[in-house]
Amino acid sequence: MEDTTNQPPTADASLYNGQPTDTGPSCPSARLTSCTPSISKNKGWVSVENVPTPNKQWFVLRVSYGRILKAKTLVEAKGMVYYIPLRYKEVRKQGKKRIITKPLLPSLIFVHASAEQVETLLHNIKIVANESRALLSYYFDHTIHLQDNPNRNPPLTIQDEVMNNFICLTSIKNPHIIPVTSNSIQFKLGDNVVVTEGEFKGVHGRVARIAGQQRVIVELFDECLVATAYVPREAMKKYE
Repeated sequence: MEDTTNQPPTADASLYNGQPTDTGPSCPSARLTSCTPSISKNKGWVSVENVPTPNKQWFVLRVSYGRILKAKTLVEAKGMVYYIPLRYKEVRKQGKKRIITKPLLPSLIFVHASAEQVETLLHNIKIVANESRALLSYYFDHTIHLQDNPNRNPPLTIQDEVMNNFICLTSIKNPHIIPVTSNSIQFKLGDNVVVTEGEFKGVHGRVARIAGQQRVIVELFDECLVATAYVPREAMKKYE
């Protein structure tokens, strides 16, 4: 993602249809309901709100290496709702604090659309002479198989309430929010909890220890896990 060094320290950590999003510490507009996000202004920022939309769901699409901005431009031009989580980092240049942003998951883009819309999008992408792979492709769900073809997996889709929780976490402006792998978690994922205090209030996940710190892990699917910064035990409660 581009260097946003001219932005103030409140630069956001996500892109929602190309706009910065600000759900606030308790994520009031990323409600855990079965619904479709839309964009609305809130105190000068853009927040995630929800209205029901039939026949649409969140698709996970792979982006070929180093081409996340091109993918963003293409999906945006098609008028499709998408989400790209960003990670922001504070750096100092010539003694001044600056903010730079990078994609949190540079090989993925999340698109909210109907199956027909996504199929049309992918079929219209052509591989040019100097490229070996298409810009976008399906991320397949390897846990299930197609009923009419047991040798194939369907495209991976994310339930609205799970995606809303993921957006809630990755929209928080904290440089210690990090992607993790199961190998980096020092013990088996523990209790299901909801954070009750602090900037991560409202985030649902499972307790784990990473780099010597107690954190809450949000799992979008098997290979996509994101960790909060340190969360004290008194700031969470078990969630069934």
